[in-house]
Amino acid sequence: MARVAGVDLPPQKRAQIGLTYIYGVGKSRATRILGEAQISVDKKIRDLSEEELNRIRGILEQEGSVEGDLRKQIQLDIKRLMDIACYRGLRHRKGLPCRGQRTHTNARTRKGPRRATVAKKKAPGKK
Repeated sequence: MARVAGVDLPPQKRAQIGLTYIYGVGKSRATRILGEAQISVDKKIRDLSEEELNRIRGILEQEGSVEGDLRKQIQLDIKRLMDIACYRGLRHRKGLPCRGQRTHTNARTRKGPRRATVAKKKAPGKK
């Protein structure tokens, strides 16, 4: 099993798709990495030699943060926004969308499941 950046890559997938299992690597970045490493995008992960995997690891280390480092950096960026109390930070703090989406309807992903409304009891009527 191929292990790159602390992630086990699925052996049955193509190299381009397999690299996207690493947090911070999308399809275009995976294609660019494979191009630099001179590896075909159609080659399966299980067919990669140890030398090719080492080239991929080297390129990932040079390019920048992936996996844990990237997650930590993003969390620190969000914390900074919350500390300076800017608009985006306040939206993060309240758990609402930060990028201008409407919240009157929709936004259920950020707001969570609907809270059940409590039905009012009818006051006893006079007969």
